[in-house]
Amino acid sequence: MTLTATWRQRLPYVGVAAVVAYCLAPFYWMLVSSLRRDDDIFSTSLFPSPLSFRNYRAVFNPSQGFSRALLNSLIVAGITTALALLLATFTAYAMARLDFRFKRLILTLIIATSMFPVVSIVVPLLKLFTDIGWINTYQAMIVPSMSFALPLAVWNLTTFFRQMPDELEHAAMVDGCTRGQAFRKVIIPIAAPGIFTTAIITFIAAWNEFLIALSMTNKPGMQTATVAISKFSGATTYQTPFGSQMAAGVIVTIPLVIMVLLFQRRIVAGLTAGAAK
Repeated sequence: MTLTATWRQRLPYVGVAAVVAYCLAPFYWMLVSSLRRDDDIFSTSLFPSPLSFRNYRAVFNPSQGFSRALLNSLIVAGITTALALLLATFTAYAMARLDFRFKRLILTLIIATSMFPVVSIVVPLLKLFTDIGWINTYQAMIVPSMSFALPLAVWNLTTFFRQMPDELEHAAMVDGCTRGQAFRKVIIPIAAPGIFTTAIITFIAAWNEFLIALSMTNKPGMQTATVAISKFSGATTYQTPFGSQMAAGVIVTIPLVIMVLLFQRRIVAGLTAGAAK
């Protein structure tokens, strides 16, 4: 085997390693910066020396209210995901199985609604929620997040349901199931990988949301984690607590990383379902 042939075999692995390094480099630098002392925060060394956990202790200082912010993020992201998944599952199944006029146009409009920039709807919603007394409430963050999470979930699940043969429901109904029972007992279990993948994507998007949560809350007890991080205060008025912000960023990211690692098989199965026949 020639040297050129050897490099050709190794080149894909080198490319994958380069992409992985490029994607993980920001997270690694955030982790390293979170373990530095305040005096060493602008150091360019690849490893923190000396190692310090002071920033993590500062993050959970009661004055920062970060624990409450994490709980708020979990509530908002969890409810957004559950509602979006519930509505999207029925909507996507109807879009995939029923034949009616303008179905393609409706699907296009559904996905088009998620393309509007968040800033374009924040001001009207802020005025509306102020009038109805929704400011500093969970629903003020959940409902706008749904407007972006739901179209994406409907689009993903519609594509997934289309790949499932109609014979599944017909066979179930021949065995005595109603249409609803066939959907609940046959289609939903088979569609679990696609539903699970959509849930993960929706949860991550809702967990990382910032602008809506920032605009709809002004009480520290209702802020989500992303908003709380942006409002961390330093020891003095003009000091930016980079170390604490990096530590909080690591804490916010770790649950998502763990979730993806635990359920990566289901995610891959959902993303690749129907890719080959």
